[in-house]
Amino acid sequence: MIHITPALTIQIEHLDQLQLILENELHLISTRDPEALINLLKSKEALLDQIQQQDQIIEQLYAKLSDAEKQQTELVELFDRAKSSLAQCQFRTDINRTAVEQGQLRLEHLRNLLLESRAKESMTYDKSGKTRGGSSSKGVNA
Repeated sequence: MIHITPALTIQIEHLDQLQLILENELHLISTRDPEALINLLKSKEALLDQIQQQDQIIEQLYAKLSDAEKQQTELVELFDRAKSSLAQCQFRTDINRTAVEQGQLRLEHLRNLLLESRAKESMTYDKSGKTRGGSSSKGVNA
């Protein structure tokens, strides 16, 4: 069990770092700072790779433990802390996903408003008084 304890502690530290990155990510999503967000996502991706590698190490070490060692209080508490931290990361990820989706909906709504506005600006009337889309200036007749 001696070898798995530091591995779990490192993983908990990684998950705590991920929580901070997710908090910063939400801030950058709300402030719409794409360059800073891209840089943050690169560091987030690197951290997720570290978390995945640490998971594999923990899995191998855990498989070597006896049933009695797996039930020791210290180990159970470390796993509980890791699970709790992971649940917080998942919760923050869901919040960020919702923020991105809402931002996309707002952008789509704005785009539609702009298209409607353009269409109204270019609307003209024909000789019978009916509305017609298109350019109002057809050139100059002499």
